[in-house]
Amino acid sequence: MNKHAKEQIQTLSESAPADLEKSTMTKARESWHILGIMSEFVNAAEQLAHIRPAVSIFGSARTQPDNPMYQNTEKLANMLSNAGFSVISGGGPGIMEAANKGAFAGKSASVGLNILLPHEQSGNPYQNVSMNFRHFFSRKVAFVKYATAYVVMPGGFGTMDELFESLTLIQTGKSRKMPIFLYGTTFWTGLWDWVREQLLSNHLISEKDLDLVHITDDPDYIVNAIFDFYEKRGFAQTDEERAQMMQL
Repeated sequence: MNKHAKEQIQTLSESAPADLEKSTMTKARESWHILGIMSEFVNAAEQLAHIRPAVSIFGSARTQPDNPMYQNTEKLANMLSNAGFSVISGGGPGIMEAANKGAFAGKSASVGLNILLPHEQSGNPYQNVSMNFRHFFSRKVAFVKYATAYVVMPGGFGTMDELFESLTLIQTGKSRKMPIFLYGTTFWTGLWDWVREQLLSNHLISEKDLDLVHITDDPDYIVNAIFDFYEKRGFAQTDEERAQMMQL
């Protein structure tokens, strides 16, 4: 064995205890991180299990109160709340605030699933049930697991992420089928035309994948359509759906 190889072995041998200590500390941090994630799921189950039926409303945090879409969201959320649906939003400003505000003034619970971010997100005061999440994925599970329907208002990357995440879960059978409403025909029609022209026509999705999506400007239509969807089967989850949602 040459001198250089011996020096390398000696260096590795001398650094082994320090590397082992570093590895142990890393594992300990990861373990605590995992426990923190678990606590978010447990907390969500404890606080949200009683709120069904509920409608999750997604939309931009940047929409101002003087924007017609803010006002439309507040009106719709109030209608849903008075119809017996708890309303779940992201708990922050903009569309999320409008959703919570409308529900808060109604008869059913206003739920905010807040996410801790370095900017933009701050909790709104219109929440009967308020939760704070550090992790997007555990928050997304809460949006999906406790929802009866989704209403997607105009928004940015986060809103698009939530929309297509919901579609993906339904398409792949990881979530039960439920109606998805895109509120704002002017905002959503172009995107949905592209989905049909590019994804559907190129056989990247199936027609049935889009059957549950409705584009509308009518709050009454949304409320009635949710009741119509569940008229025969009821709002309660079946045993199969309950098991299905455990695989999110």
